[in-house]
Amino acid sequence: MISVVLYWGNNRGNVLYCPHNRWGDKVATAILFDEAEDLLDIRKDNIFKAVFTKDSSDSRRALSGLVSAIVGREMEALDITANEPAPEDTRDRQIRFDINCKTPDGEKVNVEMCLNPNNFEPVRLEFHAARLFITQDIMGKDKSFDDLKRTYQIAILGNRTYFPDGDFFHDFEYYDPARNMSLGGRTRIITVELAKLGEVAKKPVDEMGNAERWAVFFEYLTDPAMRTKINEIAGREEGIGMASGVLLNISRNEVERARLESEYKAKIDIQARLVDAKREGVEQTARNALAKGYALELIHDITGLDIQTIKTLQAHS
Repeated sequence: MISVVLYWGNNRGNVLYCPHNRWGDKVATAILFDEAEDLLDIRKDNIFKAVFTKDSSDSRRALSGLVSAIVGREMEALDITANEPAPEDTRDRQIRFDINCKTPDGEKVNVEMCLNPNNFEPVRLEFHAARLFITQDIMGKDKSFDDLKRTYQIAILGNRTYFPDGDFFHDFEYYDPARNMSLGGRTRIITVELAKLGEVAKKPVDEMGNAERWAVFFEYLTDPAMRTKINEIAGREEGIGMASGVLLNISRNEVERARLESEYKAKIDIQARLVDAKREGVEQTARNALAKGYALELIHDITGLDIQTIKTLQAHS
């Protein structure tokens, strides 16, 4: 990239163009967001999917930039597939959108954004990392296990933390913990915990690593107080600039915005109904136990309901 940039557009959402990028052509590399810009929240998994799987070179290159920053080396995302449930699918709270892609040398990457992850997230990631690895085809007389490619299960996690240290980024591989010896395998699970970014967000942008810039972009994009820093990040990280442009277009497109908001609302409604049904079942169990004369403490142990809730159910039985 050269240092001279050309400005285009009005004073809301200006696009910065760089004459040459790593692909050798002229593309948008940064979007300047106004503090008043009403942006969609990219931490919502359907918005995340919409930004990174659009049929455009900017979207594809944004995904390549994201994957490269998280994995730690230059990668190009090809054969992108967005997995999503049918609108009427009400199986459980695990429903989410994710993005599968393959690199030119055959490595497989699955990227997920989850704003409200479940308490079983780590073991869930292990399960899907295993599935991603074993779905490789090594059948045939000219193939062996050594032909298996690296796979990466990447989870960007929102309003919850899982690991007790203060680091927002973890890169897991199989290893012997007693001897600190790696298996040297080809499966990696990478987590980005956005809720741990408080101190990272205070750093000057030029002192942030690529993964830190992406994480701060995701977490603080919709915070008007952070727009100056977000604009600086978008100006320094080409992939983030491209993702910003795609998101801005979606946010300003009333039809697309309404569709995505409706899609997210439907998902939340389904989740809420499932939770309500589960709670109703637990409360009915408590009512049955009260009718049999069980002690409140025992009902609390069985159902997990707090004592005051059980007392309220008892009063209305």
